[in-house]
Amino acid sequence: QVQLVESGGGLVQAGGSLRLSCAASGRTFTRYAVGWFRQAPGKEREFIAAVSWSSVNTYYTDSVKGRFTISRDNAKNTVYLQMNSLKPEDTAVYYCAADTTWGGSYSLSSSHVYDYWGQGTQVTVSS
Repeated sequence: QVQLVESGGGLVQAGGSLRLSCAASGRTFTRYAVGWFRQAPGKEREFIAAVSWSSVNTYYTDSVKGRFTISRDNAKNTVYLQMNSLKPEDTAVYYCAADTTWGGSYSLSSSHVYDYWGQGTQVTVSS
């Protein structure tokens, strides 16, 4: 069993930055791929970024490329999402999720491949 807890959300002005953290329990977390998703009111959950267990592979949706960076510190069982140049349209609840079986054979952009989810953290970007 893996428990994921997101933190770091908050209210920020457009152009500002936030760093989200996804802290996990369970020592095998270091072998899992991890993704970040977000969901704005009235919209479907959207893939943002993902990182393989080794950090060799990272993936981003086009709308955040060049602004967001996903990273992980396996010694701390934590995955980060550094968000720069934030825009009002980035406002959403942000979730992290862990995939326990990814070996590179399928996309990490689909929410249904993930086995564990956190409760989410709210990010609000004011204009």
